[in-house]
Amino acid sequence: MRCQRVDPVRLRAVNGSPPCVPLSDRSPWTPATMPIFGDANIRKDDTRLRIFSGTANPSLAQEIASYMGLELGKVNIKRFADGEIYVQLQESVRGCNVFLVQPSCPPANENLMELLIMIDACRRASAKNITAVIPYFGYARADRKIPMANANKLNNPTLGTAHRYWVESRALEVYHMHGYLRKIIDGTNVVELGRTTLGAYLPMSFGWDLMVENEGWQSQGRESIAAKLVANMITEAGANRVLVCDLHSSQAMGYFDIPVDHVYGQPVILDYLASKTISSNDLVVVSPDVGGVARARAFAKKLSDAPLAIVDKRRHGHNVAEASNSQSAGNVMNLIGDVRGKVAVMMDDMIDTAGTIAKGAELLHQEGAREVYACCTHAVFSPPAIERLSSGLFQEVIITNTIPLKEEKNFPQLTILSVANLLGETIWRVHDDCSVGHAPYSTLDID
Repeated sequence: MRCQRVDPVRLRAVNGSPPCVPLSDRSPWTPATMPIFGDANIRKDDTRLRIFSGTANPSLAQEIASYMGLELGKVNIKRFADGEIYVQLQESVRGCNVFLVQPSCPPANENLMELLIMIDACRRASAKNITAVIPYFGYARADRKIPMANANKLNNPTLGTAHRYWVESRALEVYHMHGYLRKIIDGTNVVELGRTTLGAYLPMSFGWDLMVENEGWQSQGRESIAAKLVANMITEAGANRVLVCDLHSSQAMGYFDIPVDHVYGQPVILDYLASKTISSNDLVVVSPDVGGVARARAFAKKLSDAPLAIVDKRRHGHNVAEASNSQSAGNVMNLIGDVRGKVAVMMDDMIDTAGTIAKGAELLHQEGAREVYACCTHAVFSPPAIERLSSGLFQEVIITNTIPLKEEKNFPQLTILSVANLLGETIWRVHDDCSVGHAPYSTLDID
């Protein structure tokens, strides 16, 4: 029995050929059958459409343009001896809808600055609309001030009265709320909120659930929220819209004051897994941490409603994820669920140093998993990720090409899938003012 996707993508055969397998040269895998999105309202009029690529991921930009039947716009990007970036558009964009493909992947600061200068060049050249297509949004993990302890929840307090509430801003529920603040609130001191209470600080659309201080609550303090800062920079540079793929947390969309189209790359991975001969009775989807449970649950639902397991970890610092079995000191990692004799598919939005997913794989093998697959949309692969991923823990490591991968980072277990069709179709829909919520790629029903 083969594992099947629920509501699989409708496909159109190309020359009657069967689905292809990954290429040995590590080129991005694309199915030999192409998705039919089937929206008759899409005119696909390229008269006023321009696509430009930065230097961060030109191969993906070229794939997007090829899918759309277009040529990339001509642009001159160079760096001076002192490191400054120069951008000159070599064709007119006056009155055009311009799409700039530039992930802010490593080196993040270089690529981000290049994107900002490209946006500015388009704005000064009288582009009608400028969309920043950011397949990988760097700084997305810097989306909140880090809480150091739990807090007691106070549901639906009575607000807007003459009474005063003493609320710790650092204890607001969903710590991403710090990024939504219209005014800076001291993250370490109690603030007094009077008659207007949170109205002066938070958008009215945000819920009123608060959290009050628990005894012993401590905050990191004095931290930036770089995701919000980067969102402001992109907006101020002149972008009218942003298209992103798999944000680290969907709440970060609210940091932008311009429209954000958020698409998911996981369905591309789902299609690939569905083409493999894995029995649905043997499959279990594993979230490498508690924070990814919603993503993993939605992923499991699409894979014949596969069972779910969770690795509960304790992180001791940035890029540090300790793990142990129940016999080791610390007891910082535990498995919730049964993986014995099963094929475990670990799903995450990104792999950076691979510490979390590698330690999780060790635990899965200790608990009797037959095979372990690692899947992610964004392959950051900071050292020592390659050593960990190629150590024999994984049957296969499945990623997408939102971030370009250098040849020296390839290894035998690696499979690269392409998100070019996904982004290309979304660009058409934005350009033609159609809904971007096209199944199956716009959502995984993640709450």
